[in-house]
Amino acid sequence: MTISSTPPSRLLIILAFFAVYFIWGSTYLAVRFGLTGFPPFILVALRYIVAGVLMLAFCKIKGESLPALKLLGRQSVSGILMLVGGTGMVAWAEQYITSGQVAVLIAAQPLWFLVLDKANWRNYFSNKYIISGLLIGFVGIFLFMKLGHEEVKESSMNLIAMIGVQIGAMLWVVGSLITKNSKGSSSVIMNSSIQLLAASLFSILVALLAGEHRGFSFGNVPMQAWLGVAFLITFGSLVAYLAYIWLLGHVAPALISTYTYVNPVVAVFLGWALAHEKLYGGQFIGLAVILIGILLVNVPSYRKAISSVGN
Repeated sequence: MTISSTPPSRLLIILAFFAVYFIWGSTYLAVRFGLTGFPPFILVALRYIVAGVLMLAFCKIKGESLPALKLLGRQSVSGILMLVGGTGMVAWAEQYITSGQVAVLIAAQPLWFLVLDKANWRNYFSNKYIISGLLIGFVGIFLFMKLGHEEVKESSMNLIAMIGVQIGAMLWVVGSLITKNSKGSSSVIMNSSIQLLAASLFSILVALLAGEHRGFSFGNVPMQAWLGVAFLITFGSLVAYLAYIWLLGHVAPALISTYTYVNPVVAVFLGWALAHEKLYGGQFIGLAVILIGILLVNVPSYRKAISSVGN
């Protein structure tokens, strides 16, 4: 996306970065609160359908048409992969591991992007920083999962949930690569609404197959779960996402990508402060190694951004 030639106000940039840094970082805890009353895929289905309908209504009020059938299908597939396979897996995993642990594991997503973006392998793997960062990052993932599993013995699902988060991260990347080449002439909001609505329908199907509807009643959902869902819809799917899209048009992508380092720290702190979650000593080592790997991977982008500013 081309960066706007008209400089925005510093206040707007600060507010947008606040949304991307802290609101996205807090959504992991909001998911945990939502899970106190909703099964995971019913939770994400409700979140997606409300946000998707609001976005679609906004586009239709503006007079925007739906994309061509082929692009409609590709956006639907990408939405299912990213939002059901990716974010849905996050909600499922938070039944067994803390929101902070999930956020740390999701921070490794840029590493999976390098592995799965085959079209750019020549560029990626000819750079020593990217190769080093990739190797170090995956060592960090291994350490985080191994040390966390050794220190936490309460649930046999602990390690399976951690692996599930990594599978979800890979599905998110695959979906991102599909949508990257399927934008068409539709607006970002229109494409996002299609992704959200497709994901909501598929989430309902998964919930039915998993039997989440058995014994579930909206009347038994506690207030904190409703507040968690409201936060996810309003701030997670609307405010923070739109702030991210706005930043893409005004700030260098390399600078925006710094949210990768901040989100897990925010999630870990909020989980500790508001939900009494623990991140065990050995896992801090894994977190540090993962972040060092991601930093190295992004060195070429940071250099390019600094060079463009200097010119």
